[in-house]
Amino acid sequence: MVAELSRLRDQIDEVDKQMVELLARRLALVAEVGEVKSEHGLPIYAPDREAAMLASRREEAVSKGVPPDLIEDILRRTMRESYASENDSGFKCLNPELRPIVIVGGNGQLGKLFGKLFRLSGYTVKVLGSQDWDNAQEMLSDAGMVVVTVPIHKTDGVIRALGNLPDDCLLADLTSIKSEPLQAMLESHKGPVVGLHPMFGPDISSLAKQVIVYCDGRNPEAYQWLLEQFRIWGASLHRISAIEHDQGMTLIQALRHFTSFVYGVHLAEENPNLDQLTALSSPIYRLELAMVGRLFAQDAQLYGDIIMSSPQNIDMIKRFHSRFGEAIKLLDEKDKQGFVSAFNQVENWFGDFAPRFMKESQNLLRQANDTAHRANEPLCKKAKFS
Repeated sequence: MVAELSRLRDQIDEVDKQMVELLARRLALVAEVGEVKSEHGLPIYAPDREAAMLASRREEAVSKGVPPDLIEDILRRTMRESYASENDSGFKCLNPELRPIVIVGGNGQLGKLFGKLFRLSGYTVKVLGSQDWDNAQEMLSDAGMVVVTVPIHKTDGVIRALGNLPDDCLLADLTSIKSEPLQAMLESHKGPVVGLHPMFGPDISSLAKQVIVYCDGRNPEAYQWLLEQFRIWGASLHRISAIEHDQGMTLIQALRHFTSFVYGVHLAEENPNLDQLTALSSPIYRLELAMVGRLFAQDAQLYGDIIMSSPQNIDMIKRFHSRFGEAIKLLDEKDKQGFVSAFNQVENWFGDFAPRFMKESQNLLRQANDTAHRANEPLCKKAKFS
């Protein structure tokens, strides 16, 4: 039995080596594709091509008796790596005559990310940091575009302190709120203005499939090249008004971050054993716990700014608190029928999104479960041999 098992494992190892060689070959081909896309200004993410390829590979997998979800998982993971490697080829510059891009706050993580992408696209990039304000006017005097990416509570003041920019200079911001910064830019600058909100953090390896929200400000014809440059980087664009954006962010960011904050505070006060808690966790709770922990691994000032950035956020959180109290009342009264009725009401509100989210979450939970076991392997080995 041992010999037979060893023989089969040797064959599996050989197949795995062939898979590694094939993946290396695929990445080499991707690098060539990246060079062609860079030369011709093609986006690194082509959704139609990706969808058609995945559909074809799924059909082939079925014909070979391979679970189609397995091949799709492998290909999607491979494509994420491929998109990142395509960055190395650089990107076509869509506005080669543009004067220098000045990134105000360019020493921050998000500023560094966009500075890198602009440089990969052939633009001249200058960074205006907090220590550079003595030279600000000199740096800004010939700017072709100014991008403001500073903490929320400083954004309005920084925009209004920029002084007289060239009339044709494009002024943009990367703030997670839009109404106040957009208004400040419009009042402080006579030229083209656009509000931007990258819906991702600075730790991404590629902009493929990432969303950038934009809010029109002034002279939209003057920044269409910038939007197209984002598309070449792989980003998806979503146009929205500043007011609608901020209303959405009240739920997407402020309320979500606040509830994670409160749950983290609650856990710290209860002081459970985190090793034991994670060992007992189902994949979904592990993922929820990871998202809460992720919040507290980042900048407290940033999240405080996001949550407290507007009275609307505070009002929304208060309404949530009120509904939380109504739900607790159901528990106090042991009103199971009331609970079921409320549950069904929300289920009806979600409609077709509920089964869709169920499917999406199943994929996330499988990945979270694999990651959890991989993360725990060294601890298990240490415990076994200690």
